[in-house]
Amino acid sequence: MTELTQYTIRARSASELVQSVEAGLARGELTPGQRLPSVRALASELGVSPVTVAAGLAELRRRGVVVTEPRRGTRIGSGPPIGSLRAPLPVPPGARDLSRGNPDPTLLPDLHAALARMPAPHRLYGERPTLPQLETLAREQLLADRIPAGPVCVVSGALDGIERVLQAHLRPGDRVAVESPGYAALYDLLRAPGLVLEPVAIDERGMLPGSLLSAVERGASAVVITPRGQNPTGAALDEARARQLRDALAVTPRVLVIEDDHLGAVAGTDLHSAIPGRSRWAATRSVAKALGPDLRLAVLTGDEQTVARVQGRQQCGPGWVSHLLQSVVLELWRDPALEARIAAARATYSARRESLLAALARRGVAAYGRSGLNVWVPVRDEAGVMGALLARGWVVAPGAPYRLGPEPSAVRVTIATLTEDEGEQLAEDLQAALAPHAWARSG
Repeated sequence: MTELTQYTIRARSASELVQSVEAGLARGELTPGQRLPSVRALASELGVSPVTVAAGLAELRRRGVVVTEPRRGTRIGSGPPIGSLRAPLPVPPGARDLSRGNPDPTLLPDLHAALARMPAPHRLYGERPTLPQLETLAREQLLADRIPAGPVCVVSGALDGIERVLQAHLRPGDRVAVESPGYAALYDLLRAPGLVLEPVAIDERGMLPGSLLSAVERGASAVVITPRGQNPTGAALDEARARQLRDALAVTPRVLVIEDDHLGAVAGTDLHSAIPGRSRWAATRSVAKALGPDLRLAVLTGDEQTVARVQGRQQCGPGWVSHLLQSVVLELWRDPALEARIAAARATYSARRESLLAALARRGVAAYGRSGLNVWVPVRDEAGVMGALLARGWVVAPGAPYRLGPEPSAVRVTIATLTEDEGEQLAEDLQAALAPHAWARSG
């Protein structure tokens, strides 16, 4: 009997196996993270050779649908590139959802007021893809954070920009160095076109230079770095670590370096970059956490060739990011009150994060969160802790999708809306969930 209790794979060939798994995902009958049987078990059940099953699984891995890891076997990826009916993590009535990484809506600017103020002329084919005023303000912000001067364009969010940059330089089978633990959606994005992930260990100050150098020596031709507000751990580069990363990368001038400043000013720390001195580079800055997730917009800068390639591919497809979205962002950036609002949001997120970390520390619970909207709590039994917290009314994110290597199990807690009193209660409940239980023999 296989572990696929809700779906039966039916196939007589490798291509049919691929189709069957993708069909199960599309109908929501296979779910992210679900384990598949071993090659031999599945071959026996289907009545085909192990070679046929291995070939089908290899194609599914190339497409980013499944992931195979030592000692963990093969499982459906956390975000396979197949449109499906799968639902987000369920939140029972009355439970407090701290799993989704959202900002606090009360700390976001008033979009209705911005829409009421802004003009909305019809824009036609053939106009400039980026509003000149938006481009100017974006360049000023990036230069203020000491990002090297480069051409600027607008993309549909940070991941869209990263994907376009990688498409401009890499091909299936190329290796990309990524943080581990790291952003699960980035892993899925890289697996989908057949890129190979090279995990780089991190601490609270970001990527470890020696681990990054090892990934490059294993053949990584690109690296994606989160300079602050790293998801899920909150790691942030300081100037010393950024310099160490620049030094480690100096021996490989052709490696493409991409920085994902997805939180921007609300991260709670200054930006320290590993980009200066690179010949091939790109940096994205999203507005989602500071202005609102539905504003699917990020600015992207980089070396001239990289940005030109991104713009060229964009022109072949959507052409441009909606000028209506660009106009909303421009209107918000021009608002004299926005700077104070973002400063208040940054201070509030930092206070909520530090409050939970302090509450956990008082109870002897190790946790990490130097910046950003999340706190990372290592645990021994991920599923058990999530279940115990759910019984107490808390929904947190499992750590498994964020790990590539042998890092300890953990859960991720989004602190964006967590009050001080709630933080104390959550810390108490986490302590209880982590406490070892005495086992007694029963007859």
